[in-house]
Amino acid sequence: MLKLKTFVFLFLLSLCYTAQAQERLGNYQVRVVPDKDNWTYELNQPAKFKISVSLDGHQVAGLPLKYSCGAETMPPTIEKNVTTAMQTLTVDGGTLDKPGFLRCIATMETGGKTYRGLGTAGFRPDLIKPTTNDPPDFDKFWDDGKKELAKLPIDSKLEPLPSYSTANADVFQVSLNNVGAGSSKSSRIYGILAIPKSTNPNQKFPAVLSVPGAGVRPYRGLLNLAERGIITLQIGIHGIPVNLDQTVYDNLAAGALNRYMYDGLDDKNTYYYRRVFLGCLRANDFLASLPQFDGKNLGVMGGSQGGALSIMTAALDSRVKGLAVWVPALADLTGYIFGRAGGWHHAFKDEKNRTKEKIETSKYYDTVNFARRVKVPGIYTFGYNDETCPPTSMFAAYNSVVAPKKLILALETGHALTNEQTARINDWIEFLLKNEKQVK
Repeated sequence: MLKLKTFVFLFLLSLCYTAQAQERLGNYQVRVVPDKDNWTYELNQPAKFKISVSLDGHQVAGLPLKYSCGAETMPPTIEKNVTTAMQTLTVDGGTLDKPGFLRCIATMETGGKTYRGLGTAGFRPDLIKPTTNDPPDFDKFWDDGKKELAKLPIDSKLEPLPSYSTANADVFQVSLNNVGAGSSKSSRIYGILAIPKSTNPNQKFPAVLSVPGAGVRPYRGLLNLAERGIITLQIGIHGIPVNLDQTVYDNLAAGALNRYMYDGLDDKNTYYYRRVFLGCLRANDFLASLPQFDGKNLGVMGGSQGGALSIMTAALDSRVKGLAVWVPALADLTGYIFGRAGGWHHAFKDEKNRTKEKIETSKYYDTVNFARRVKVPGIYTFGYNDETCPPTSMFAAYNSVVAPKKLILALETGHALTNEQTARINDWIEFLLKNEKQVK
């Protein structure tokens, strides 16, 4: 009997310990949403924001919350501390009397962690105009650059990459001759080439140049599109092979290439991006020279820095049939000088960088001034919540495009693409390159 009582006691004790040992580890989410379903307002129309804090999908009350509202990237005009409730909190965000974006940011601290959410209201973004202007010798500057590039042979070198290849596409690392930087007369540009396989040795394919976002990294090519019957060339911009060990790129990103986007900004002839921009055109030279290319259907696509490079390439290269752009950078860089958000790389957010030389150089590389020159159809996509490439800057570029264009807004997204956006982009570029009919 004593043994039975002891067993029961120990069993109940174990249940008690198990119950006490349970720990709930949930995921807090702070959401901020404008009160209009399209997130877009008329000028001087008051905007309200709905703020909610949830744990495992259920709203949580009694937690301290701080929110601030103001024009994006500018100091807030409203700052308040409140306490969360079981109901969604609706707050006044203010308004704008000029086209632009008003952002509300909410933060909450609990358990030693900070949780953050934001929402952004657009005020007639279709009326946003750029602050940068067109240098009088803009076209001559880039025509001279193209002439310099044309004097250099392509000198393509291909390295088969069987471990990258698939049953439907052959993959190579390619390096090409490019203009140099500074005293160097030439350099190399590297990329990953993927060519669709075919039982017909004479079959021709359309081609896409994929240009990269900012950073220093390896690449593996665009196998998805290659397996859909499109030659793809995904390039890097830094003049180094793109299939090295990750530590090589990490070390360069932390060292020599840490601030490459500012390198040479005092002089349009030595700015880092001059070699990069002309390198994109050299990549198209190579694609156009391939015997597998169909000779007429060439597209360009990219996001962020790659969005800027896509617009630039389409503007400077008449061989390009169309472009796909997401979250474009380098757009309306001078916005900060005029008291509003400017584009990535945000150099002019720091007043020390607002020298005459830097401002003038930026105009030759600003996405806006290339957008004005785009003559082919394009698909563009971005969201209102982007903190890397502010929507004010992206609309300044998009509104400058007079060619046929389609805009897909993913309002709540930041500096990223949803799966739905990616699918729409790939479908659009494939249709563009495989059909004679004009895309819309």
